[in-house]
Amino acid sequence: MKIILCGKGGCGKSTITTLLARAYERAGKNVLVVDSDESNFGLHRQLGFELPQDFTQYFGGKKGAYRVFDDKGRVFDEKWRISDVPAGFLAGEDRLHLLAIGKIAEAEEGCACGMGFTAKKFLENLETDKDDVVITDTEAGVEHFGRGLDRFADVILMVIDPSYESIHLSEKVHDMGEALGRPVFFILNKADKEQAEMIRSAIRDKDAVIAAVPAIPEVMMAGLRGEPLDIEVPEIGTVMEKLSAYM
Repeated sequence: MKIILCGKGGCGKSTITTLLARAYERAGKNVLVVDSDESNFGLHRQLGFELPQDFTQYFGGKKGAYRVFDDKGRVFDEKWRISDVPAGFLAGEDRLHLLAIGKIAEAEEGCACGMGFTAKKFLENLETDKDDVVITDTEAGVEHFGRGLDRFADVILMVIDPSYESIHLSEKVHDMGEALGRPVFFILNKADKEQAEMIRSAIRDKDAVIAAVPAIPEVMMAGLRGEPLDIEVPEIGTVMEKLSAYM
């Protein structure tokens, strides 16, 4: 199963990605987290891993990636699996690994289009077995839809925090996912009971809300301290139950 996590900046995409990845690992799944956010340098710390080498470098950097894909049309000549990813570009342990597509490291180095192109081709060519879960953490907003990344997901999860901007963005995400023929579900995050009710009442597709994760002190403190996040959250189990139909 391939999952894409999206939402506005600061809504908690990386936190939900980490909680979901750890939960699937505990459930015995083979989990690959794909970090496709070129501006966020915190996901690897939440997972408790070192930041792996940018996967784009495997193809010679951003410009090299374009040349490789233009010449071959795909990363490899045939479909490939998680085990085919070169070990030097993975961080992790046992059943849980992290792949970082690429990061903006220097001023004026140029746009991240090559990284987005690499992420798209990676998901396009990747085949999963029944016990594989691939979770892609995207950049803020909807640019990944424009890049075509979401076409290669089995399901799209949007994280919604208590803000008008998140509620408004949910309509755009729902419509774009529908246009691609991909199911879209919403996870409310950092919302108390009153806020969750307000968000539900404002969302057009109320049935798409599958969980409401409250603000959890342990999660907040781990984020503040830059510590790994491995906490069992009941609401994440609810998300997994809903997604079981797409395994």
